[in-house]
Amino acid sequence: MRGRAGEGIRTRLRYWFDNFLARSTLTLVAGLTLACLAVVVPASVAQVLVGRPVPTTLAGQAAAVWASVGATLRVGGAVGAPAYVVLSVLLALVSLLFVSTLVSVITTGMNDKILELRLGRSTIVEQRHTVVLGWSDQVFPVISELVTANAHRRRATVALLAPRDKVEMEEQITTRVGATGTTRVVCRSGSPTDPAVLARVSPRTASAVIVLSPGDHEGDRTVVRTLLALGAVAGDAPAATVVAAVREPAHHTAAVLAAGPGGRILDIDTITARLLAQCARQPGLSLVHQELLDFAGCEFHIVHEPALTGRTYGEALLSYARSCVVGLLGPGGRPALNPPSATVITPADRIVLITENDSTAVVSDEPLPFDDSAAVEAAPRETGPARTLLLGWNRRAPLIIEQLNRYADADAARLDLVTGGPRAAHGLDVLGYDSVIVLGPEAAGSVGAADPDYHVLETLLHLRAAERAAGHSLHVTAELSDDQDRLIAPMSPGTDFVVSGRLISLLMTQISENPRTAALFEELFTAGGNRIHLGPAAEYVPVGREVAFADVVASGRRRGRSVIGYRLHAESDTGPRYGIRVNPGKEERVVLGAADTVIAVMRDL
Repeated sequence: MRGRAGEGIRTRLRYWFDNFLARSTLTLVAGLTLACLAVVVPASVAQVLVGRPVPTTLAGQAAAVWASVGATLRVGGAVGAPAYVVLSVLLALVSLLFVSTLVSVITTGMNDKILELRLGRSTIVEQRHTVVLGWSDQVFPVISELVTANAHRRRATVALLAPRDKVEMEEQITTRVGATGTTRVVCRSGSPTDPAVLARVSPRTASAVIVLSPGDHEGDRTVVRTLLALGAVAGDAPAATVVAAVREPAHHTAAVLAAGPGGRILDIDTITARLLAQCARQPGLSLVHQELLDFAGCEFHIVHEPALTGRTYGEALLSYARSCVVGLLGPGGRPALNPPSATVITPADRIVLITENDSTAVVSDEPLPFDDSAAVEAAPRETGPARTLLLGWNRRAPLIIEQLNRYADADAARLDLVTGGPRAAHGLDVLGYDSVIVLGPEAAGSVGAADPDYHVLETLLHLRAAERAAGHSLHVTAELSDDQDRLIAPMSPGTDFVVSGRLISLLMTQISENPRTAALFEELFTAGGNRIHLGPAAEYVPVGREVAFADVVASGRRRGRSVIGYRLHAESDTGPRYGIRVNPGKEERVVLGAADTVIAVMRDL
């Protein structure tokens, strides 16, 4: 009973206190004054009575109490004539009112400024920074790659503008990306399609602008509107490199026109379809693309090297100990990948190579030695009719079929299409196909759409069961939308994953850092040109014999190929490289077996 009574008293007191705080300002001031006096006056009386010496007269005691109260409440506590005391109290109250008002104004101003900064509405004053517009799952790999690319710089800035809460964006970036090193990530909240809001991230002074699609059904239209707003803000300022991506080809032309001459617009569906078709013909190709597109290892660089002027392209292939030459960039800006070995390098040419960074792109003083006896005269590769199984369907399926038709001989190729769901593989002779392509349904957001990645993962489980039952592996190429699902996907040494979102993020970041690579990637991903191939090691060097990587490069040169690495079959199921070795040192020695492959840039067979 006592507990309930005490709880009732506390509830009533809390209710009374809440009502008191809800009253007018004058009532609050009066109440607080009375409460203060109720504490200060008795305490001052007690202080005087216990002090030494204690005044002997009532007037003396009253004066001492007044002095204590005045000192506590900062109203002076002066003693003397009544008029003097009144004036001193009045001046003290005026001073107290002025100081309190000043403190209140300063506090309010600081709170407003902190709130403005917290909301992300202030303008960024930076030069040569990178601007990222929009928010989607792509923002995390984009920022992560920019951080890696800027690791060698003393100070770099990435400005992010998206219609989300600033603090929420910062927390998610910290969680998903982690430490950003020398790169400062500045978030601003607002719509990128509003020119007034867009000006907060200073796109006029940026070196590059990356426009992300929100990923919904209005994503392409939002990208075009953002590009138009960017043009309205930038005006006649020096054009930054603008990189954006659209999903539907119908919006590609509008995006190109809105981006202007400095824009690079990627067609997500077309690029994804091309890579799926290429990977279906080249086991392990997706791993090579991953290595070349991220900034963590080796990537494409374009350098000017006067020391190679007058030499041939064939000589340039063996002029770098820590880099792999893959082509030339002429004065027109169009790359010539894997040109004929007799091509003479002019003063206007740039060297396209694969290297870790600019510091490793150093020409050797002398041509690198190689063993000419290590080269082999391989017979033309005999290939039978290619059989491909396409499991699943989405809007990219027609593009994939079109790309497969471009790569294959119509008289020596067969494509079977099955759309019955993950269990449709049962009853099929899947091991009788040269390759299997697995697609998921349309991404979430479409009417009736299922989880596309779960569909793919379930299909891969059935395919893996068929592999284990038969005792040998199957070459599978699977499309995923979330890179996290790639980490848990059931995979075998012959599985290639094309994660469209991450792939486009890496491409956009590479182009934003080096716009001249846009044409380079266009040729690599297009049928009929020079592309990355993984061919049997026996076509280059004797199998089972130790050779230097320079020997492999020299052998590829004799066949009109620019060798960039190799893949060891024995390590093909061991991460994180899965046997892929891109740009090894020319002096590095290796024993290649019959199941190993050599990676080279070459024209389609």
